[in-house]
Amino acid sequence: MEIKNKIWMNGSLEWYAYLGNDEVFLGAREVPMPLEEGDTWTNQYGDVFKVVDAEIVRQGRVEPPQRYW
Repeated sequence: MEIKNKIWMNGSLEWYAYLGNDEVFLGAREVPMPLEEGDTWTNQYGDVFKVVDAEIVRQGRVEPPQRYW
C-alpha cells in the first residue's frame, strides 16, 4: 500500500510525516512497519494516529503510555 503522506526517518530512528502542512512526530518503535490500512498507534507523547484511506491522520491525544525502564 502506498501512503499519501510524505514520511521519513531521521538518524535517531524516529518517524516523521507531513500531515497537511505540519511536520509531525509519529513515533519511533511504536510505528508499525509496513503501514497497512487501519493500523493505529500511540507515540510516546500520547498522540494517536491511524491509517485511513492510505493517509496517516491524527485521531487525538490520550494519556502517554507508561514507560518501563
